Amino acid sequence: MKISVCMATYNGAQFLREQLDSVLKQLSANDELIISDDGSTDRTVDIIESYADERIQLFHSTHQNLIFNFENALKRASGDLIFLCDQDDIWFDNKVEKCVHYLKKYALVFSNAAMFQGEKIEENELFFKDSRKKTGTLSNLIKVKFLGATMAFRRAILERALPFPRNLAMHDIWLGMIAETTASTFYIDEPLIYYRRHQNTASTAGNKSKNSLYTKIKIRYDLVINLCKRVWFKKPENN
Repeated sequence: MKISVCMATYNGAQFLREQLDSVLKQLSANDELIISDDGSTDRTVDIIESYADERIQLFHSTHQNLIFNFENALKRASGDLIFLCDQDDIWFDNKVEKCVHYLKKYALVFSNAAMFQGEKIEENELFFKDSRKKTGTLSNLIKVKFLGATMAFRRAILERALPFPRNLAMHDIWLGMIAETTASTFYIDEPLIYYRRHQNTASTAGNKSKNSLYTKIKIRYDLVINLCKRVWFKKPENN
């Protein structure tokens, strides 16, 4: 089973090397790390190229958008199993092994994470502080629990999810709900990554939502409409 790790980068030089090291040591010679860079102006690209590792494939994006930067990476993945990867986290040494084990039974899995601020990795706390159920279509429509930085899924989910609808709130919500409505999902109730939060973090996960009630309703309405089109009417959007 070939693994594709898909990473979106943008001005991530400060923490990128730690993440690349934590990922690459878990991949075989036949696996790949697909990186889409969205026009970084720091040393991000230099760091990636310094590895001279044949498993790394670097592509350039001009979307200036996290969601579609990830889509650019995902479109180029050739693996049987796909892992999402943020540029500033650190994977636990058993992340790939553990996810591959559960992907034998489930189409998409995600896990807890050890969240920390900046460089204070020893001062981490669990992202999910309870063991209550995190999967389910209705449950995730009410309050999204998918944590994209920990997500892995089978190729069938990717093929159904691409191309992304243009009005997505976030890519992990879309991938998770595609799996919920067409296949099976599983939450691994243990941390498999160190999840870094800092002032330049692109993702808003872990922060209290600032969206108005109208925006929250609109996000869910758009999500349901897109799911209906894709899952039941099977009409992917054209890019």
